[in-house]
Amino acid sequence: MNKYLPDIYKKNIFDINYKKLKEESIKCLIFDLDNTIAKIDSLDIDDKTVNLINQLKQDFTVLIVSNSPKKRVKNFLDKLEIKGYSFALKPSIRTLKKIMQKYNLSNKNIAIIGDQFITDMGYGYKGKIKKIFVDPIATKDLKITNINRYLENKIMTKYNKKDLFKKGEYYE
Repeated sequence: MNKYLPDIYKKNIFDINYKKLKEESIKCLIFDLDNTIAKIDSLDIDDKTVNLINQLKQDFTVLIVSNSPKKRVKNFLDKLEIKGYSFALKPSIRTLKKIMQKYNLSNKNIAIIGDQFITDMGYGYKGKIKKIFVDPIATKDLKITNINRYLENKIMTKYNKKDLFKKGEYYE
């Protein structure tokens, strides 16, 4: 079973073809926070990311869904002027169900963008939404994430042996 296999794999959020996603009827982009759009040990967000999010808001509903605490997530939601969910317990899809209901979306209209197989790609698999995997923007992680990274490496090794996924070989 290839439940963690991304539909798209890009180096970072800036390399994603958002125009193509729009053409594929994606209306909502769910971003993971930590090591996807901001470093785990930072409360700041760089101007390049702010500009990208502002541009994307013209064509998409842009949300953050993070397992991080409310205080951390709220800081970024306020800075980016978007909505989101903290302590989401991904890969649980309880937040996804709320999003679909609140924004009147189907799973075919939503994409998850994140840097972890277990949480982000697992969330996408369970919710039957488009899964976009990006490399983490930093090497520092929370301790719990280190466990996920260990499992992720095992999964990547299996996918690599089956010629399904190779770290650093990006695709759309």
